[in-house]
Amino acid sequence: MTRDLYPPIEPYDSGMLDVGDGNHVYWETCGNPDGKPALVVHGGPGSGSTDGMRQLFDPERYRIVLFDQRGCGRSTPHAADPATDLRHNTTQHLIADMERLREHLGIDRWLLHGGSWGSTLILAYAQTHPARVSEIVIAAVTTTRRSEIDWLYRGVGRFYPEQWERFRDEAGGGDDVVAAYARLMEDPDPAVREKATTDWCAWEDAVLSGEPGDTRYVYGERPPAARQAFVRLCAHYFSHGAWLEEGALIRDAGRLAGIPGVLVHGRLDLGGPLHTAWDLRKAWPGAELVVVENAGHAGTTETRAHVLDAHDRFAAA
Repeated sequence: MTRDLYPPIEPYDSGMLDVGDGNHVYWETCGNPDGKPALVVHGGPGSGSTDGMRQLFDPERYRIVLFDQRGCGRSTPHAADPATDLRHNTTQHLIADMERLREHLGIDRWLLHGGSWGSTLILAYAQTHPARVSEIVIAAVTTTRRSEIDWLYRGVGRFYPEQWERFRDEAGGGDDVVAAYARLMEDPDPAVREKATTDWCAWEDAVLSGEPGDTRYVYGERPPAARQAFVRLCAHYFSHGAWLEEGALIRDAGRLAGIPGVLVHGRLDLGGPLHTAWDLRKAWPGAELVVVENAGHAGTTETRAHVLDAHDRFAAA
């Protein structure tokens, strides 16, 4: 099952939204100004949005909104700058930013699309503001439970013991690897921060290395500032459990009743195993789970086809 992306498009409007605390969030709108509103919520934390995300929607039928979360992409100040204070960069701040953006754009309700960390933020926003969400489409489901973080940054090491021991040892060899990297990314020495960035990205790439397709060096080959923002924000969020009560997003999924949802997840997703998507589907009345047999966390052309099909189906709603 394959489908082509929609043709490349350019934004018809963009701006920098003042969200307070000295932060300005980049946003853009593409497609049909009178179309169905859809918000793309990128992963990471700290990855930023990409031009290709615009192509997941029919530009004739959707008003496509992209934004860069606090501290990354084109938003300012940037987390790659060690002077950027992250105290005002939490899940709750990002939820408030999304709501402020919705109000700024004059949107009543919008479809939410994203994956990986983006799915966590989508669920947290939708459970806070369910009346503002028309549908949800997620590829690669995560809820950032502490158990999920522990799996990604420790448990997966049973499959890549050499790479994991190097990842752990370069952070000092302690039990809480994520917290150790969070401290390293706040070190005043740029060489320390750069080495921590390299070591973290090497582990992320190792986890993806066994997936179908060429996913090697996905993180390690990013531009230097983008890599540093990604690692600093990931370590910041994950060392705090994303400021979410353990299991809350699945426990409270009943708040999404009445919101149609499509969850697309690869059976071979090693970094975010299928059981999280399974648990969410059981707890979310009306959600549909599509398991892609030969896909991992990064997805495949079949993953993309299911996402495109879901967006096309919801375009008429």
